[in-house]
Amino acid sequence: MKTIKQIVFVLAIAVMVQACKPAGGEFPGTEYMPDMAHPISYEANAYDAYKYHTWDEQSVMTRKELTGRMQPVKGTVPRGYAGVYFASGADAQQAVMDNLHGVGNNNAQAIPVNGKVPYYYGNTPEERLRATAEIIENPFPITAAGLARGKDLYVIFCGICHGEKGDGLGYLVRDANPATGDAGGKYPAAPANFLNADLSVASNGRYYHAIMYGLNVMGAYADKLSYEERWQVIHYIRSLQAAANSAKYDEAANTLNPAFGTPMKLVAKSKATAAAEPAPTTDTAAPTGSAQH
Repeated sequence: MKTIKQIVFVLAIAVMVQACKPAGGEFPGTEYMPDMAHPISYEANAYDAYKYHTWDEQSVMTRKELTGRMQPVKGTVPRGYAGVYFASGADAQQAVMDNLHGVGNNNAQAIPVNGKVPYYYGNTPEERLRATAEIIENPFPITAAGLARGKDLYVIFCGICHGEKGDGLGYLVRDANPATGDAGGKYPAAPANFLNADLSVASNGRYYHAIMYGLNVMGAYADKLSYEERWQVIHYIRSLQAAANSAKYDEAANTLNPAFGTPMKLVAKSKATAAAEPAPTTDTAAPTGSAQH
């Protein structure tokens, strides 16, 4: 009996030794109770090979190519606001936003804001004109919270040049240089005055394109403002134009230009009306006097 136990023990040791056989040829190698500190798979941003790896010898790509930082596949969009740009009107936009913010249904999951919504217009004068002609309505409804957020962003990124009132007289243009004492107005090109007649009636596409690519001495802000933030800044600019023209542009009313944005009050009213309408019914009965076949 003792001899049988010894034989079984020796066989078990042999099996365990065989189980730890290094990789070779087409055999990837095995480990008995592998240490979790070293993954068998390639590890991102690590160039040191685990000693049992032999894949590099047969790979057509270097370890640097396989494990180093790589750009996403062209056209890849992170989970977030992809496709929101194509929401048809403020009602649909609000429904999408509710879902992205984690409200609206039991399965909704809040998704972090990103600015990766595709923009299908190039950085050329011709494409700028096309964006101006085609991008009309702001896809986000006008809300008090959105205008407040738009104001904060406008003051941070826009007001220093375009002015707190949108009149093109920001403090970088208006005020003297405290270091040299030089008077303001030394810009090579004056910042746009959003209150003039031309820009007051310009479509939202003209503003959005400028935010995406910049214009003249103004740089692009696509990497500084997310998709939603760009549109809230445009909403706030419209509110400045409305104030200068004794018009209203808020969540209750838009008397500046209905095409520029839909007040949240109208969105809520539209939802209430749709909910109150009876569901359509289908009458499958044959009309009186009709032929039966």
